[in-house]
Amino acid sequence: MAVAADIPRFGTDGVRGVANSELTPEVVMALGRAAARVLGRHDANEGPVTFLIGCDTRQSGPLMFAALAAGIMAEGANVVDLGVLPTPAVALASAQRRVPAAMISASHNPFQDNGIKFFQVGGRKLDDATEREIDAIYTGLLTGMDTGVAVAGSGVGSQIADGAMATDAFATAMNDALSGRNLAGLKVVLDTANGALSTLAGPIVSSLGAEVVVLHNEPTGTNINEDCGSTHLQNLAAAVLEHGANLGLGFDGDADRCLAVDADGVIIDGDQIMAMLADDLRSTGRLVDDTVVVTVMTNLGFKLAMAERGVNVVETQVGDRYVLEALESGKFTLGGEQSGHVIFTDVSSTGDGLLTGLMVMDLMVRTGRSLADLASIMVRLPQILHNVRGVDRSKLEGASALWAEAAVVESELAGLGRVLIRPSGTEPMVRVMVEAPTTEMAQSATQRLVAIVERDCTFAG
Repeated sequence: MAVAADIPRFGTDGVRGVANSELTPEVVMALGRAAARVLGRHDANEGPVTFLIGCDTRQSGPLMFAALAAGIMAEGANVVDLGVLPTPAVALASAQRRVPAAMISASHNPFQDNGIKFFQVGGRKLDDATEREIDAIYTGLLTGMDTGVAVAGSGVGSQIADGAMATDAFATAMNDALSGRNLAGLKVVLDTANGALSTLAGPIVSSLGAEVVVLHNEPTGTNINEDCGSTHLQNLAAAVLEHGANLGLGFDGDADRCLAVDADGVIIDGDQIMAMLADDLRSTGRLVDDTVVVTVMTNLGFKLAMAERGVNVVETQVGDRYVLEALESGKFTLGGEQSGHVIFTDVSSTGDGLLTGLMVMDLMVRTGRSLADLASIMVRLPQILHNVRGVDRSKLEGASALWAEAAVVESELAGLGRVLIRPSGTEPMVRVMVEAPTTEMAQSATQRLVAIVERDCTFAG
């Protein structure tokens, strides 16, 4: 019987852990049962609920699928196996079919990790209240506190395969997003991170008229995100220069984020992508209330650029689901994160890496401007982000010496920069970020703060 303190919990993007160690089949099956009870509520006269399940290319994907599907079917719901598919394609299928869904992926994490993230009916990520409800049932099942009996006999759910239909729908949605325009004249390098876009990105972008070179599209189950994709852009930058391409696009393992590289091999981050797209939407009257939604990690340079152009900025805590909540609350059009999660609410219900890349290329074609020129809309304030790994995140709140030093740094910056210290929502890690007028100032302040985190936030023993 599991101990509640050892059970993997919901983070900023679902439940994650090392596959078959922290995220065991028993854990995943209990999570499936709990999700079926909460997300699969229905009128008994309407018959069993159907859950869609997609996954990325990790070796542990089939194991996780089997356990999750077993849990869902044990509660009387049916399961549709979408196969390997990007997260936004799973969300799209959920929205089109009006059923709940799950994605098996640990996003940009290494292959040994895996995770489960759920979508409510309509392709929307879960809110905090729904996560807490699932978590309570799931914990009860694992600790023996839930004594409910699963269905039996004819009440057990069934499973069908349906990957091709969902893939076709996703390709159609990408084509429709350009409203009949094409990408002729562009040469682009795509790094699919040996992940969920490996077989899809090249054909879709080629069909829209661009000349395409594809990197890292041969998944083995263990090479997802390995020195490639949106978290390792060096090879992409080199390939852009080698092939004389107009740009490069780097995706993560489940393809819900995208970063870019310009023709000179310079990295263009999510803040710059959102800035150019927000300005374009505003100038064409498509940016609702002239507002864009970002997180506290967004560079101060983005906010200054938006202020110059009359664009309002709404800020949320880190996590694309919080961006989504703010977008839905204000009925806004565009939001996202520096990491490359960008959300277009009039097209998608979640972050979509390929859609983001298409919107960037479409803007280049429509304006005749290079990516470097478009990205010059904002000047990034020097920002140092240090991920302190292997620390106890729970000690962060009580680390008084750390917060005192952070206040000193903020005072030294005198309004010309900022400090952000936060625990990772998915890993045993604390993120320390400092923005300052110069790189040297940001580096020095970051080092001071990191030293205290390493000293005061280590695991006991």
